[in-house]
Amino acid sequence: MKPLKQYIGTGLLLAIAASGCNNDLTEKIYSEVTEDTYNYSNAYQAMSIGYANMRNLISHTHWYMAQESTADGIVMPANASGWDDGGIYKRMHLHTWNSENPQVSNMWNTFYSGVINANRLIDQLSNDKITIPTGVTKEALISEMRAVRAFFYWLICDNFGDAPLITDRSDALLEKTSRKDIYQFIVKELTESIPNLSEDRNTLLYARFNKWAAKTLLANVYLNAGVYAGETKWEECLAQCNDVIASGKYQLETGLTAPFVTENQNSPEIVFAIPFEENLAGGFSAHMFSWHASLKNKVNMLATPWGAGSAKGVPQFINTYDADDQRLKSTWMIGAQFAADGVTPLKGSYDQAGKNVVLTNELPDGLYTGEAEGYRMNKFEVKTQAQGSLGNDFPVFRYAQVLMMKAECLLRTGKANDAATVVSQVRARAFAAKPAKATVTGADLQKGSGYQYGFVENYKVVDPGNTTAVQYGRMLDELGWEFAWEGFRRRDMIRFGVYTTKSWLSHKPNGAFRAVFPIPQIAINSNPKLKQNPDYN
Repeated sequence: MKPLKQYIGTGLLLAIAASGCNNDLTEKIYSEVTEDTYNYSNAYQAMSIGYANMRNLISHTHWYMAQESTADGIVMPANASGWDDGGIYKRMHLHTWNSENPQVSNMWNTFYSGVINANRLIDQLSNDKITIPTGVTKEALISEMRAVRAFFYWLICDNFGDAPLITDRSDALLEKTSRKDIYQFIVKELTESIPNLSEDRNTLLYARFNKWAAKTLLANVYLNAGVYAGETKWEECLAQCNDVIASGKYQLETGLTAPFVTENQNSPEIVFAIPFEENLAGGFSAHMFSWHASLKNKVNMLATPWGAGSAKGVPQFINTYDADDQRLKSTWMIGAQFAADGVTPLKGSYDQAGKNVVLTNELPDGLYTGEAEGYRMNKFEVKTQAQGSLGNDFPVFRYAQVLMMKAECLLRTGKANDAATVVSQVRARAFAAKPAKATVTGADLQKGSGYQYGFVENYKVVDPGNTTAVQYGRMLDELGWEFAWEGFRRRDMIRFGVYTTKSWLSHKPNGAFRAVFPIPQIAINSNPKLKQNPDYN
């Protein structure tokens, strides 16, 4: 990362160049206010930059689709409207990405921007440069920023493995710290911060780290400890989940779609969210990169989705759903599509020009598809007259995930029947019309996955690839059905051992090292102490 003074110097040079040959080098002082003399009177406004970085994550060229399109549930193939973009999407599906893929550099830049902003805020709070509001302690605000920093380091640890660990405002170029040490740092930061965080769940603390959001983050870190540090922490994860549950602050929504509607900020199921607002805080555009352009008329959108859309369901994953699981239709847009009147068929523009748009669960492969092939995103409400950015807040952690983490820990520690009780609780609303199907048993959860893995050509699996049964595969399936489109799938697949071992659609295993992304080449070029992750050279 460039020191701030370097950016200022560059900006000054550009300003001089733009002004022509003015040889008057007399310094003009416009303000004597510096960071050392300025006191932030509104702590919450000052701290908001620590959270604002998170909005960048939810993009088709960023963390969000890097978690989904590299996994087995969603793919982003090209079609007659475009969507090749130099191969940046298909490389994610094929696991052939390199250190110059924009998704990789975008993640790295945003993660470390979040860290650097958190470090600055921690320093300013510690040195009384930010006025502390009445009714809250300095320690509480510092702990909140430590939780924000831990969140970004969790993403760094999860996606890049070994990486620089920056904990102060020094401009020094650092070598990489081991993934295990970063994991231990995250655990320490959260463990020390949680006692100082508020237990309240209210408007002031919405989309901020209160105690329960931080405990849910810590539970996620413990859930993947076997990946990060080579040591499982099921009991520790379970303890954090039980604390959140016992708080009584959160509950499952009765309806499947309630956590994902436009006005979802009051959902009792959302533990931590990234807030969006279509005009003032945009950037969440899942409908724009998944929907076919004709779907604009489905809800009289003010914006037009991009071409024929790209992000769509992998048929092998879609085929794992029970036909009576209401999550199938609440998550995926399926079949014939009509205008807002419910009568007028929507028409294709490319290989289906003039024909009715009927979204099918058919893909010839993961590289190039017809304009109407593949089920599209239906999880997040696209309101009438929606714009290019949605106003739905993105639920990073839901109460359903707290329950499912608990269930997985119970399953992995020999309490399969207890795990089944929790999973059945989450399934209940998805099978409201067929309640008997909501119930699963401990024996069910110990079965393998129902996913028909294998390499696909011309709509058919032609090479099954690795056919080893997935341990607790039914649990992995349950996670897929509940959390599709929420950025979980890559992490879950790695934990269950299938991300780099199984084939799906046009993907074949391409090396265990693909469980982390490469360090962006531009970062290595700017820091001679950085070494590329193994096997990416």
